Amino acid sequence: MIHPSYQELIEAINAGQEMDEEPLVTSRYSIVLATSKRARQLIAGAQPMVRSRGRKALSVAVEEIYKGKVKILPQEETEEEE
Repeated sequence: MIHPSYQELIEAINAGQEMDEEPLVTSRYSIVLATSKRARQLIAGAQPMVRSRGRKALSVAVEEIYKGKVKILPQEETEEEE
């Protein structure tokens, strides 16, 4: 069993949202994209924001997102930055 589950990750990411706002993450696909992007950043040399000794980059990325150390931006904001 994977911990945290997809549902727990979705709830953790959307926890700060207002009731009338659209959720940041609504599917497993969004979770996969966010965690894989963060894992690639870690592999490229970014500093982990949680204890990572001996763990794979993807596991560290999942924990960072679950604990709120890494924020997922809405699609419109990421397009504007590029």
